[in-house]
Amino acid sequence: MDPQHDAGLVTIVRVRYFGGTRAAAGASEEDHRASTLAELLDRMGEAHGWRLRAALRACSFLVNGTQWRDQHAVLPSSATVDVLPPFAGG
Repeated sequence: MDPQHDAGLVTIVRVRYFGGTRAAAGASEEDHRASTLAELLDRMGEAHGWRLRAALRACSFLVNGTQWRDQHAVLPSSATVDVLPPFAGG
């Protein structure tokens, strides 16, 4: 079993929203059940609708503080996922 790609493992994930995604979700954080980032994004979109789905397309994601690019890799147990929209300025 490859732990990076076994999508059968479901965990509770804490999602923290920042910037425009916070407004689109109507919350600063919430919990979801998901095994991969792709599944998590689907669940978030189902819960909050088109506005959040649209915002998520431009976001980057941190899983336990590390940038997460492989949307099909298995999320760690009890992960925290930060949803980061593009930020202007510096």
